[in-house]
Amino acid sequence: MNAPFFSLDGIDGVGKSTQCRLLAEALRGAGWDVVPCVDPGGTQIGHELREILLGSKHDIALSCEALLFMASRAQLVSEIIRPALAAGKAVVCDRYLLANVVYQGHAGGLDVPVLWGVGAFATGGLEPDMTFVLDLPLEIARSRRMGRDRMETRGDDYFARVRQGFLTEARRQPERVRVIDATGSVEEIRAEISHAVHQWLV
Repeated sequence: MNAPFFSLDGIDGVGKSTQCRLLAEALRGAGWDVVPCVDPGGTQIGHELREILLGSKHDIALSCEALLFMASRAQLVSEIIRPALAAGKAVVCDRYLLANVVYQGHAGGLDVPVLWGVGAFATGGLEPDMTFVLDLPLEIARSRRMGRDRMETRGDDYFARVRQGFLTEARRQPERVRVIDATGSVEEIRAEISHAVHQWLV
């Protein structure tokens, strides 16, 4: 079978990084070589763009912000993700194109279909086989955040639109985007993701 490509997403504080690590461990236990990656980032160019995007040195126009995320992802796909998949390795990515569409589109007001189109160009049409959106009420996610980057300084109204954007896209693409209730324990969330992944793999 083709090597699988999974991404995890959601508002900051939902536990994506932990569940990415646990999913990678589960896939390794099932016999896959796994390449974990983070978007934006994962390459030298991506790391530099991530520092620009999440740092506080620049006042970045929203359209510029969206395109910088796209640029980082284009390099990540070309340098890391496509070669990994071609070599038969599974990929687990902390965020991907859906985040761009939600943060700059649904929440920021940019045209959502245009962002999907630019994203398809940037990635050569490569989409995850499945994206898991970890969903939490804003007040719980806020209490779990570790530090604040430039994006996280935006107000609750913005992040309410982010959360609703993820849920909207999940309703539009139920075959590709699965919402996971992240109010449970780490183990309960891990088990639900692992069950869905197992169903996909078999």
